[in-house]
Amino acid sequence: MHQIKKLLVAEIKRRLIGEGVPRIKKCLAELTTEEIWLKPNENSNSVGNLVLHLCGNVRQWIVCGLGGKPDTRQRALEFDEKGPVPTKKLVAQLESVMEEVIETLDQLTTDLIAQQIVIQGFNETGLSVLVHVVEHFSYHVGQITYFVKWKKDIDTGYYAGKELDSYNSRL
Repeated sequence: MHQIKKLLVAEIKRRLIGEGVPRIKKCLAELTTEEIWLKPNENSNSVGNLVLHLCGNVRQWIVCGLGGKPDTRQRALEFDEKGPVPTKKLVAQLESVMEEVIETLDQLTTDLIAQQIVIQGFNETGLSVLVHVVEHFSYHVGQITYFVKWKKDIDTGYYAGKELDSYNSRL
């Protein structure tokens, strides 16, 4: 069981910190401050709002939910912010939250992975919290990426140099 926990934690770190965060940073670097805070319409969020939302969500679900830190999240403020919050500040906030995530994941136990936790009124297990956060983070990174591709007409190059047509194999 310890090996599965170790693999799970490594995969969570890889997906959030190794893939998601660098993609967000790459996207932010492509956009002007005005573009980061552009809301395409009333039913869409700006890239800046999505970054704030991801920081709030990840902190609430992992750092507070699994790590037991006080939950002070005010979710509505993540979407009410009109900006411009400087790009460096958004990146610093994202990096700070990820440092807390690493600390929390490094202290995660197999018992906590199986434990029932209530977050935002949802009854979850530690495992479902981790799955939710990775899925939710990836979803919004995809939205941010789509916005950058649409606005800048560029290839983000996430898979540059990778042979994606290789066949599957077990090692």
